Amino acid sequence: MPGFIPKKFPGKIAEPMVPFYAAGLIVLYAINAGANAMMASDEFKNDPRNPNQAASGTPKSAH
Repeated sequence: MPGFIPKKFPGKIAEPMVPFYAAGLIVLYAINAGANAMMASDEFKNDPRNPNQAASGTPKSAH
């Protein structure tokens, strides 16, 4: 039975990964900011798939 339980080795897991977690958050923030900027642009402002269009109060066309 002792072969089924893995041996615990003293080692840090989360601390060396902190730069990668921070970089991931920065990338996610940049993607979100870019998507919000594109949704607010003139080209996509009147697109029916734009979620901000429903909040602006413009009526949607009936299908």
